[in-house]
Amino acid sequence: MNNSPLIVHIIYRLGIGGLENGLVNLINNMPKDAYRHAIISLKSSTDFQDRLIRSDVEIYQLNKKEGQDWGSFIHLYKLLKQIKPAIVHTRNLATIEYQIPAWLAGVKHRVHGEHGWDVFDPEGENIKYQWVRRIIKPLIHQYIPLSKHLESYLTEKIKVSPQKITRICNGVDTSIFYPLQGNKTPLSGCSCLFTQDDLVIGTVGRMHGVKDQLTLVKAFIYTCEQQPTLKSRLKLIIVGDGPLRRKAIHLLEENQLMDNAWLPGKRSDVAEIMRRLDLFILPSLAEGISNTILEAMATGLPVIATNVGGNPELVEDGKTGRLTPAGDPVAMAEKILDYVSNEEKRRRHGQHAEQQVLQRFSLAAMVDHYKSVYDSLLKLE
Repeated sequence: MNNSPLIVHIIYRLGIGGLENGLVNLINNMPKDAYRHAIISLKSSTDFQDRLIRSDVEIYQLNKKEGQDWGSFIHLYKLLKQIKPAIVHTRNLATIEYQIPAWLAGVKHRVHGEHGWDVFDPEGENIKYQWVRRIIKPLIHQYIPLSKHLESYLTEKIKVSPQKITRICNGVDTSIFYPLQGNKTPLSGCSCLFTQDDLVIGTVGRMHGVKDQLTLVKAFIYTCEQQPTLKSRLKLIIVGDGPLRRKAIHLLEENQLMDNAWLPGKRSDVAEIMRRLDLFILPSLAEGISNTILEAMATGLPVIATNVGGNPELVEDGKTGRLTPAGDPVAMAEKILDYVSNEEKRRRHGQHAEQQVLQRFSLAAMVDHYKSVYDSLLKLE
């Protein structure tokens, strides 16, 4: 029987996403004899939970109602009293208030992670959200922001002591994400007939709000208009689901470009799809440290990313990719044109990107850093 300390990870919903992917990677790769883990999802859990390798991870669903659901606080309090974790680790604004029932339940060590901005507060300027964080601040023993941008936000806006902050970047699993070996082969279920001569650009992510895939679609349309000779070769893949998907398809249909695009919704073979791309683009309006950027870099792809949040920490402009203003399809299209017309630059920047991941963003380093934070808290007892 494993009697190691229990860590309870509280997240909003256990589904497809960068935060959730990072959590699964952390649990799967942390030594089994170091800690036990449980996940509490405020909303629900999907088949994404099947990615957990360990069979001893309990998953609890609070099925929280929309809005302020006081019953979910009581439910969590009773659950924590029952399972008695050594550490509670909440993530992002949606879960920070649940530090209160964790404190009331007598959980000795409480950690909060900042992974990225809320869709309603992409720059972290919302005064109400700042005050929520300040009110909860005394209950939190250690903060883990994923980027320098988020770390600065905590110290400058929330007035968190630097001694209570440990910045940990995401790590990427290079056994799953790695460059293409050989020629591209057809993708299962893909409606587009991609040839070896095609230039394929694309992105992966939830299709709503802050992810802003519509700017990428507009940039793709503009690129095809500016270079009609490229139109037959240039293809677009957008993986992910959400309200922007239908809007994106409508835009492509209006411009007679749907035959050049594939928007399959959610897919479980993201790594294989990445290896079919020549260029990865992240059009987000706000980001923490993007898992998908790291996965694209590990795949040996040059990356065009918006100059927001933690993106400049990952994309070295002019060496591993290009930074572009958020919400500006014309500027994005200019950078796409530069890459698609320069095979040598794509190859060189992609190689540099892969090297950066191997040197700075390994999964093993990420797991070691989290374990060190948890270990240091328990040593205080």
